[in-house]
Amino acid sequence: MNATSVRHPAVAGQFYPISPQKLRLEIDSFTENQKETFRAKGCVIPHAGYMYSGHVAGAVYGRLELPHRYIILCPNHTGLGTPLSIMSEGEWETPLGNVPIDRELASELKAKVPLLNEDSEAHRREHATEVQLPFLQARLRDFSFVPIAIGTGCFDALSLLGEVIGQVIATQAEPVLIIASSDMNHYESDAVTRQKDAHAIKQMLALEPKGLYNVVNQENITMCGYGPTVAMLTAVRHLGATKAELIRYATSGDISGDRDTVVGYAGIVVV
Repeated sequence: MNATSVRHPAVAGQFYPISPQKLRLEIDSFTENQKETFRAKGCVIPHAGYMYSGHVAGAVYGRLELPHRYIILCPNHTGLGTPLSIMSEGEWETPLGNVPIDRELASELKAKVPLLNEDSEAHRREHATEVQLPFLQARLRDFSFVPIAIGTGCFDALSLLGEVIGQVIATQAEPVLIIASSDMNHYESDAVTRQKDAHAIKQMLALEPKGLYNVVNQENITMCGYGPTVAMLTAVRHLGATKAELIRYATSGDISGDRDTVVGYAGIVVV
């Protein structure tokens, strides 16, 4: 990668509108009329098609005091690339324009986490970071971010990544928000999904990364972004986080009406 390389959209027109005008209108409908805002250290935001989870994502983005620097941690759905894949140069394109990667922040993370590999392939077709960017673009004139795709379930690796993220953010002059991009339980009934998700959400609200890791594995909760969330929770604990709040929870059944096979979505803010 070089500084002029552009990662083009992989899911525009599928997960969200390809028309800039329609995209802005849809995001505005998700983020309007929110209550008091949070100056957050981290958050969990879903990444399904906007039709299904956009209202949950928008409820979170509408409540945040948005800084100008981000680390976006996402699961690796495609299986491409390395277990911990970072991009440290270039830009990401969406229908709302291009967003630069924060080269300085990415370089610091790579220097301190040998497991982080410079790898654009893991990000090329991955939707979980891409769908977050238009929400930020709709509210910010300029910002930068570091994308990290996580394809490992090793707790020690996730914990190390989180600790270093916390250490690096603590040295920055400007605030950096950590976004863990994740949906919750997949493809079980609405009742089972809500029950399983409640157990995972309990650990997130308690700021317990090991507790989340354990409950996801012990209870077979198919939360695709538990790795990013474990790393985020580890980082915010290092940064002195004191509480978390569930902003909104829903399942795809709330939109589709199908309660037999659903996906859960949780929007959580950590301060």
